[in-house]
Amino acid sequence: MSSHRQRLSPPEAKKVPFLMEIFGDKRLDNYHWLRDAGRDPDVQRYLELENKYAESIMSETNGYEFALFNELKARFKEDDISVPVRVGSHYYYQRRYLSKDYVQYCRRFIPNNEAPPSVYDIMPTGPDDPPEEVIIDEEVIKYKNSLENYRITAFKVSPNNKLVAFRENCGTVCVIDSETGAPAEKPIQGCLEFEWAGDEAFLYTRRNAIAEPQVWFHKLGEEQSKDTCLYRTREDLFDLTLEASESKKFLFVKSKTRVTGFVYYFDVSRPETLRFLPPWHLGIDMFVSHRGNQFFIRRSDGEFRSDVLTCPVDNTFETTVLIPHRERVRVEEVRLFADHIAVYELEEGLPKISTYCLPPVGEPLKTLQGGRTVDIFKSELCISRIHGIRDSQFSSSILRICFYTMRMPFSAYDYDMNTGISVLKKKETILGGFDESNYVTESKRAYASDGEEIPISIVYRKNRVKLDGSDPLVLFGYGSYGLGPSSYSNSIASRLTILDRGIIFAIAHVRGGDEKGKQWHENGKLLNKRNTFTDFIACADYLIKSNYCSEDNLCIEGGSAGGMLIGAVLNMRPELFKVAVADVPSVDVLTTILFYPRKRDLEVKAQNYPNILVRTAYQDKLVPFYGPAKFVAKLRDMKTDDNLLLLKCRSDGGHRQMPGSVGRLRQQQQDAFKYTFILKALNMIHAPGSEQSRN
Repeated sequence: MSSHRQRLSPPEAKKVPFLMEIFGDKRLDNYHWLRDAGRDPDVQRYLELENKYAESIMSETNGYEFALFNELKARFKEDDISVPVRVGSHYYYQRRYLSKDYVQYCRRFIPNNEAPPSVYDIMPTGPDDPPEEVIIDEEVIKYKNSLENYRITAFKVSPNNKLVAFRENCGTVCVIDSETGAPAEKPIQGCLEFEWAGDEAFLYTRRNAIAEPQVWFHKLGEEQSKDTCLYRTREDLFDLTLEASESKKFLFVKSKTRVTGFVYYFDVSRPETLRFLPPWHLGIDMFVSHRGNQFFIRRSDGEFRSDVLTCPVDNTFETTVLIPHRERVRVEEVRLFADHIAVYELEEGLPKISTYCLPPVGEPLKTLQGGRTVDIFKSELCISRIHGIRDSQFSSSILRICFYTMRMPFSAYDYDMNTGISVLKKKETILGGFDESNYVTESKRAYASDGEEIPISIVYRKNRVKLDGSDPLVLFGYGSYGLGPSSYSNSIASRLTILDRGIIFAIAHVRGGDEKGKQWHENGKLLNKRNTFTDFIACADYLIKSNYCSEDNLCIEGGSAGGMLIGAVLNMRPELFKVAVADVPSVDVLTTILFYPRKRDLEVKAQNYPNILVRTAYQDKLVPFYGPAKFVAKLRDMKTDDNLLLLKCRSDGGHRQMPGSVGRLRQQQQDAFKYTFILKALNMIHAPGSEQSRN
């Protein structure tokens, strides 16, 4: 598969001076014309030239890239299912095929479904057991309706298990009979979110013609034109979210901005109206659950507080603090059961899950006592992400916990809150002899210039690294929107490609994320956004001084807002890095966001830069392609080195189809290209198409 093409010259984007003046600051943008893709044919021509240039540079290693792709593909099963979730009398799960981009939604009947759930329960799949029922096949619907792109974005079973409602990516909600698959309702158009309200109705959100958020009540069997609007806001800056209580007796509607949120509740047994849930204060964000005659409220506020309250359903002003605020602790999630409550917290960035027994419904609840800490994570220093405490039946004592770590693939456990017994229900299969004991994880701390400790998570393969500064290292960062970097970083299955070649992988848990609670987020946004960048640089400096790597072999990577981080640190300290990969990067912030005053040291300037790969998508609506394109065009004009600078612009997909969120084969193709670029820039590809020994 190796091919050689004559190297093309780097494209030169034309300069069309465009003067911008904002807040008294004048700025000349020579590449503003790239925003005008609809009217200027030169935009498309420039993107094509960039893609052809990237292809010509990487054609020298096509064979190696193809070998990496096959290596990545060989780690995954062709046919795999998600961990089954018990809902009533059935197990529900999703089936995926490696060679397909579409999902099958399936279920299996539980013969002995009257017995109470146990952590030892296993979905029966034998020849004499009830057969698999394919409820929905995305691929069948796509071809049956001649659709170019089709996805199911939400799938919810009615409380009585007889109906399934699902939302298509076009915003249509369909309701079908779960036994036959036949339509049970006319499609409801223009929906953003929906939740069942009993067995015969549901609530959904939508926006009207002038983008005002609304909540509607729909009763099955009636025309959508007869639906009742329960709530609307005149402020288009607000978003509405829907969530069903674990008891299924209440729905909660949250109207929120980025700084505050207030909640209305909907009683399924009295579906006349929404009721406001006080107390509410400006700056407080609330998440509500229900059990018996009480609401349970998890809240956080602008002063970085995080606590859990309870109040009677008939007197929401009478609150009792169950879990008080503690410094450096953030309550991430609360899950209610008939007899238990489970609490997921982050303490100094490390996860902790505790469970408590609750008194019988109707008895006073003043405090939580006798809690039990889940010990699943004791052997793991670096938890990449807990996917939540979820998929659990309200009436049971079984808690489902899903997570992955720096060296462990996605794993799902069922935990018995009465006995403390946990049982592994599923672990992502990685083919090819993967053994997690071959990999080492470490947790370190770098110090920012203001004295703040910045956590660093590190993983590498035993006996493949020297830890003397000669090892290559890939440092990943995100640090925005109160999200940790693991929201965008790939799992261990993909990273084996570099780990097995003696490359260390690390995550810089910079401010702006969620690792140390609300304050960690607040100290890395708006006028504090610079902390995100300087934290990342501090982590890079620490790794170099601690002999994990050197300036000659340090690679950096980030996507979306993490791509903005990469762009900023490249301008601030380009000499620290050998290679940089920025996926769908938000790097045109002065034009598109203007969230803090202009800082000259964050801008592209005449200096040497490392090898850089920038990837974007023409259909990206969140971070439009012209931002990354302008960034690359200005870099080409200003930089004073001969290092690689490539721009890859996909014609399909959008922002959410960045690496890690597309179909598995396409993801592996993109990973293979990225890793080939990194290895090429590190001079670790010894011959085109050759495989470096990993034995």
